[in-house]
Amino acid sequence: MNKKRYIFFLCIGLTFLSKKALAQFETFRDSVVQLYGVVMTADSLKGIPSVSIVIKGQNRGTITNEGGVFSIVVLKGDSVEFSSIGYKNKMVSIPRDLKGNQHSIIQLMVNDTVFLPATIIKPRLSREQFERDFVNTKVPDDEVAIARSNNDAATRRALMTSLPVDGKEASSQYMRQAQRKLYYSGQIAPQNIFNPFAWSEFIKAWKRGDYKKKS
Repeated sequence: MNKKRYIFFLCIGLTFLSKKALAQFETFRDSVVQLYGVVMTADSLKGIPSVSIVIKGQNRGTITNEGGVFSIVVLKGDSVEFSSIGYKNKMVSIPRDLKGNQHSIIQLMVNDTVFLPATIIKPRLSREQFERDFVNTKVPDDEVAIARSNNDAATRRALMTSLPVDGKEASSQYMRQAQRKLYYSGQIAPQNIFNPFAWSEFIKAWKRGDYKKKS
């Protein structure tokens, strides 16, 4: 008898859960919207290609094709951002009370004008002044010159003391410490205070300034 009651209540529970899941699925299906349209310039009504279309708060989006046409699946209530280099960003909200599961828009983008400060070009008063200024002009170093300047011994020592170690150096240092610990397992490790080679390395490091306080 108890087994029959258990099966009866189990069937009722499954029926209730299936109806609830079906209702949730119908609600979700009703909230899905196929958004499509075209992105155009506001002044000349030309299609803008490669416009980024991103759903705010989600890692989903698309871009327009060569004619400015796009298509993306969104949910009712989502905010969609249109962005492109040279144009002001535009945010569009999908209505929550939208009827149906399709929505088309024509999005106009306005040019994002940037005004640079005025530059006045004046000639040199004489050829001699131009030659003097041309010779004394400081040309910034390129990447090759900067790399060469960072390869001298003093710069490399300064970088070694200031820059943190990378992953390879940190893992190598940890492996050396573990190897040393296992090597002297069960015995007392030697003290470097009586090691003349250790004293030599200490004196060299002291002369290099490795133990100076870094500001």
